[in-house]
Amino acid sequence: MTTSGGKEGYESKGDGTPVADGLLNYIVVILDSCRYDTFMEAAPKTIMKLGEVECRYSYASWTAPSHYNLLMGLMPHTSPRHVFASEYYKNDFVKFNERLGAKGIEFKSLVPRLYLPDFLRSSLGYRTRAMVSLPVLNSHTPVNRGFDSWKLMPEHNDMAAMLDEMTFSDGRPAFYLLNVGETHYPYALPSEPKNRWPRISGVHGVFKHLDDHVVGGNLVEDGESPKFFDRDQLERLKVRQVEAVRYLDGVFEKLFDMVPRGTYITVTSDHGELFGEGGYFGHGPVFHEKVFQVPFLEGRIR
Repeated sequence: MTTSGGKEGYESKGDGTPVADGLLNYIVVILDSCRYDTFMEAAPKTIMKLGEVECRYSYASWTAPSHYNLLMGLMPHTSPRHVFASEYYKNDFVKFNERLGAKGIEFKSLVPRLYLPDFLRSSLGYRTRAMVSLPVLNSHTPVNRGFDSWKLMPEHNDMAAMLDEMTFSDGRPAFYLLNVGETHYPYALPSEPKNRWPRISGVHGVFKHLDDHVVGGNLVEDGESPKFFDRDQLERLKVRQVEAVRYLDGVFEKLFDMVPRGTYITVTSDHGELFGEGGYFGHGPVFHEKVFQVPFLEGRIR
């Protein structure tokens, strides 16, 4: 598995209908809440076959706005110094020629909608599908625009179930967005009974209905005042995220085996997670470098 630029382009019929011509299937996998150093500690051998792992920075510290940026085509950035933002964006969008096996794609290609799924579907003829794990990305939210199908999975932590629903066609390239929840709090694997998940006052109440897609409830359970975690609790939570990445490495092995040759895959995260650094836990209303640091790697399956 290596990163390699595509050489084929695309054309249009006389009526303007786009025709696939050597375009690549493209998959973006978002490991929700997975911070860069957690990923590196897990050292997932299969995933890392895609290419070199970069430490990049998310544009947002929360799931919904981060996915909106990603779907605009703005991958986590490298935070380069002494560079005009316009030049960085221009070079970043050119990368889609390699990802899609196309020619001539640049920032202005996505204007005026500035939304990658719209562009892929209407201009290049892609079949666009999303499968997401977190209810904040449900089908009633604006981020699902431009997709032929958008599914909130029955369980928030089962990437393997997504693979069972993926299909590919020789006649039409596919774009998949996979939002993977195993790396999100409570960092639970599909095989782990729910009664063994962490139950943290002030946090668990928000997520106790995660799998029945009822998010909310009280921030404090049983009348208790939320207490911040001790160092041992935080370390155990981080270990759970590390183990979730290691588990997902086996799921990625199945993904790499099932996709057609030439499929291009990008793996990253929507944001990081705090495990006590600076007095923070989690993500969202947090300004700390670790909540923006995310892994980024990509490549073409051969």
